[in-house]
Amino acid sequence: MIVYEATKGEFVDSVFSGSITDEIYDVYKEKIGKSNKSQIRSWENSMEFMYKILIDEEIPDDSGVAIEFTIPTTSKRIDFIISGQDDNKTDNVVIIELKQWDSAQKVIGKDGIVKTFLGGGIRETTHPSYQVWTYASLIENFNETVEEDKIDLYPCAYLHNYDFKKDTTLTDEIYKRYYDLAPLYGKRDALKLREFIKKYIKTGDTTDILYRIDNGKIRPSKKLQDCLRGMLEGNKYFYMIDEQKVAYELAVKMARDSYIDDKKRVLIVEGGPGTGKSVVAINLLVDLINDELNALYVTKNSAPRNVFFERLRGSNFTQSYLKTLFKGSGSFTKSNENDFDVLIVDEAHRLNKKSGLFSNLGENQIKEIINAAKFSIFFIDKHQKVTLKDYGSIDEIKKFAEYYDCEIEEIKLESQFRCNGSDGYLSWLTDVLEIEETANYDGFDFDFDFQVIDDADELKELIFEKNKEKNNARLLAGYCWNWIKEGKNDSTVHDIEIGDFSMSWNLGNSDTWAIDEDSVNEIGCIHTSQGLEFDYVGVIIGEDMRFDGEHIITDFNSRARTDQSLKGIKKLYKEDSSKALKEADEIIKNTYRTLMTRGMKGCYIYCEDMMLQSYFKEKIENIHK
Repeated sequence: MIVYEATKGEFVDSVFSGSITDEIYDVYKEKIGKSNKSQIRSWENSMEFMYKILIDEEIPDDSGVAIEFTIPTTSKRIDFIISGQDDNKTDNVVIIELKQWDSAQKVIGKDGIVKTFLGGGIRETTHPSYQVWTYASLIENFNETVEEDKIDLYPCAYLHNYDFKKDTTLTDEIYKRYYDLAPLYGKRDALKLREFIKKYIKTGDTTDILYRIDNGKIRPSKKLQDCLRGMLEGNKYFYMIDEQKVAYELAVKMARDSYIDDKKRVLIVEGGPGTGKSVVAINLLVDLINDELNALYVTKNSAPRNVFFERLRGSNFTQSYLKTLFKGSGSFTKSNENDFDVLIVDEAHRLNKKSGLFSNLGENQIKEIINAAKFSIFFIDKHQKVTLKDYGSIDEIKKFAEYYDCEIEEIKLESQFRCNGSDGYLSWLTDVLEIEETANYDGFDFDFDFQVIDDADELKELIFEKNKEKNNARLLAGYCWNWIKEGKNDSTVHDIEIGDFSMSWNLGNSDTWAIDEDSVNEIGCIHTSQGLEFDYVGVIIGEDMRFDGEHIITDFNSRARTDQSLKGIKKLYKEDSSKALKEADEIIKNTYRTLMTRGMKGCYIYCEDMMLQSYFKEKIENIHK
């Protein structure tokens, strides 16, 4: 969708007469809604600069101009587009990202990330060249017209307040791969930007390039399909067996049926830890895209998104092709009905009711997802709700599926492919944690290595030793220790201290802690490990879960003050103490159940509460009798 569209001549006249901001605002209000004052000011400032760039007789008056073009599969918009043809009569589009920035700071350790003043403070954001390059890549990979009509896209960024002679941050070598793909222009570079435009726009937009792009069908490109297929073939992380294949085939059939008859469908796939929910989800993403369906993988938690992205990506795989297929659950607040053919929702138990930092965006994430897709599939585990905000449930999914008159199917994944294939361990653990009574209260087949370790340092050494094999053993802990602000990116600052033992929480400067080389030196939390798996895990159980001699008890007051998963529990306790205790008990037990089922070969635990330590030892000893 384009907010403002005109010829270059019409645009220049509108800026000169002072009407351009009103014209943009009127259409913006009609198509998108009311904009804020800062956005209007940015239009006023930036359009004046673009006017100065374009008042050149060699840039044809009938070249096309588009402002605020919405990018396929996102709510992001491109600031400024110029269209026309070169000397070879090739249809060309110059994409310009406009920035008001006058300074920036490097961010070491995060690819393509910088800091600058945004929204009233210094915040991390993407480098302008990275941003506009990925925008162009999205159009190339999802707009059928651009691919089939061979329309060439040329991205660049114009920071008209930025003096690159005084501040070289953005042109630092660490960002070179991105500004080589999308050139940067600053306040002294107006003539250079003009020449960049004139290189590709020699004659006007006489072939309705902008109209064709704006009305192009949203479909994954052949290039994207080929890349995805190549990444999945032979990738051992994503093999499917038995009932995983059954669930996969049902989902494929429902997706194809919805595409053909335009009837909305919903599939609910229930399964515990290690039953292969994510394996099915990733296979569906790749194969449905290869069926030319517009599909996305959706999770609330960013950790599995980032790790699966890294595992799929190969050495010859362009980042932008893949990363745009992985979305957060709050990405659909403004989606129209059936914008997508398929939305694949992993970890659906983690969905929130509303989106946004302050839970003030949209109406309901489940409703928005079902609305946005012809076919939506929800992978869910009722025992992995780990925060107060976790809202996803089978009943809620069914409620909104019925609201949209969807055809609903349910299937359950039973077989355990983690924990050395021991269904018994999962049932045993669920019983031992007193989450629910199971038939495996007396033990499990001992193919899975479960041990209670008496010393935290001994636990650490055991995991360090196991990690030498394949960098696939990790220490995890309940959220009972504060994250020290000054040490969030420094592993020498130790947040977790137990007697002489001390270590750092996982650092904040990596999105892929689960597979990073040095992560064994840090302790992961529920948010960096849920939805993922390791060979071995060592779990530290804090004072939020204890044993009183008869039952396991939980204590939300022993959670760290920096813990956001139980944010609001004290307020709820004042209003309804019984409900608060029940909610907190469920979340704390679910958290430890989730942490203790991340290992495929083994789980070792250390409990701060010695009575809980003895309780687990007794349970293990009973298995050997």
